Amino acid sequence: MLCDICGAKEATVHLTEIINDQVTKLNLCEECAKEKGTEMEEHFGLSDLLAGLSDMGATIEPEAVAAVKCPNCGFSYQDFRKTGRLGCSECYEVFKKQLTPLLKRIHGSDRHIGKIPLKIGKTPKDLITLQELRMGMEKAIQMEEFEEAARLRDKIRELEKKGKGDA
Repeated sequence: MLCDICGAKEATVHLTEIINDQVTKLNLCEECAKEKGTEMEEHFGLSDLLAGLSDMGATIEPEAVAAVKCPNCGFSYQDFRKTGRLGCSECYEVFKKQLTPLLKRIHGSDRHIGKIPLKIGKTPKDLITLQELRMGMEKAIQMEEFEEAARLRDKIRELEKKGKGDA
């Protein structure tokens, strides 16, 4: 099948565009696909996507957000919306109110819990529970609630023993 745009090369990319409820299917060679991709990026880039997601359910006044700037790099939230990138690591703290809902929508959570190796033989839910239990136990120890810490320790051991028996 030949490219629908140049008509000379073999089509290796198949693109479906939906514009105003009208479906258009294109078969493109690699060169024409790259040009089409650049064209699409100019019209609708990553920064536009992030800006659109950040506007969903916005409760913060745009004027108040525009006045806030990172003291370290001088980046504003509007700069983030334009580029889709933050200026420095301190921006995460400065723009926390605006970024938290955005991160929850994109990732499903505002906290990173890491990836879990599949070879362990435990389900991700079990590992998250173990992690939460360990954090709770540490907190109980710090608060000198030793009975609660012992109860959590026993629960952790029980889950770990159960996980080893399954593997």
